[in-house]
Amino acid sequence: FARQPLHPLHTSDLLWPGSNTFPTFPPPNATMAEESKSVTPFAAELIATANAISTPGKGILAADESTGTIGKRFAPIGVENIEENRRLYRQLLFTTKGLGQYISGAITFEETLFHKADDGTPFVELLKREGIIPGIKVDKGVKPIMGTDGETVTQGLTDLGARCARYYEAGARFAKWRGVVKISDSGAPSELAIQQTVQALARYASICQENGLVPIVEPEVLMDGTHSIERAAEVTERVLAAQYKALSDHHVLLEGTLLKPNMVRSGASAATKASMAEVGRATVRVLQHVVPVAVPGIMFLSGGMSELEATQALNEVNKFPGKKPWHLSFSYGRALQQSVLKAWKGDPKNIPAAQAALMVRAAANSAANKGTYTGEAADGAAAESLHVANYTY
Repeated sequence: FARQPLHPLHTSDLLWPGSNTFPTFPPPNATMAEESKSVTPFAAELIATANAISTPGKGILAADESTGTIGKRFAPIGVENIEENRRLYRQLLFTTKGLGQYISGAITFEETLFHKADDGTPFVELLKREGIIPGIKVDKGVKPIMGTDGETVTQGLTDLGARCARYYEAGARFAKWRGVVKISDSGAPSELAIQQTVQALARYASICQENGLVPIVEPEVLMDGTHSIERAAEVTERVLAAQYKALSDHHVLLEGTLLKPNMVRSGASAATKASMAEVGRATVRVLQHVVPVAVPGIMFLSGGMSELEATQALNEVNKFPGKKPWHLSFSYGRALQQSVLKAWKGDPKNIPAAQAALMVRAAANSAANKGTYTGEAADGAAAESLHVANYTY
């Protein structure tokens, strides 16, 4: 049968300008960015940004906790959740000398993107001085889907274009939107929840690229529950397959995107927990099945693992043999900051110790990105579980 084009085309549309012949692909002397200009005028910049974030040995610092979530982080260390304390804490993170050796991008909350340091320097400039690309969380949280077993859909599309344009002007060059999929004994995830999640992420990605921001696509399969690693692999593969179909349908430039998935693990309450080596194998196998090679970087979320577990799991992913055409690294929040918060405790005198703790965790995950982590920095807060059921940012 004759294969039909995905979109209506006239035969003349397939000819190169000034030519009477059909092109071969890729066309002679045409760069990827030039081919993609019809999708977005930011194509070259998007591709460059995505590849810069995917620099070997580097990952993302997720410092995008909402006002409510950062309050939960502050409470155990006795720090009041007011704007000035939030500014001081993020200033501590962003003024850490040498952080750019291990961190290529930092995700901020909207409030943080516009904050300034004590000397008046915008936080965006602090990050740039370290060679760290500023990013921004753009979703507005989840709402329940009626008639489901607690499944949700993420909000925030209505004014996203205008917000992205403002964030780009402020210096952000990539964005993050988190979708959430749950596994339950009742049969979740439903097809409805999967489609709502991946379609919202695809529309978000398209809007971001229209406005110059590299979209981090985050369809997180929660590890709450008693399910096996095999069940987690099945659901994660199903979700990611649907996600890339949706991104294709929305004409998203994959070379200018990043993926932020969960690692494939046993449920947090499973009777038998898979080993870290099994997590590495299952995760890579799922990615091999469904993630296109055009995607430059896969930046894993920590999903409630302890700082140590998140580093070990990333290391096993990168150690696993086989074809891995993407940069496999980290986009960690809790798994980079738990030790930092415990060292800081809101006291200015503790800033050097807190920044040293951040460098230790960043260095450990840099090594894990290369598959060379050997177990250093495994004591103290690093081994404490960070799992929170039905976690929200």
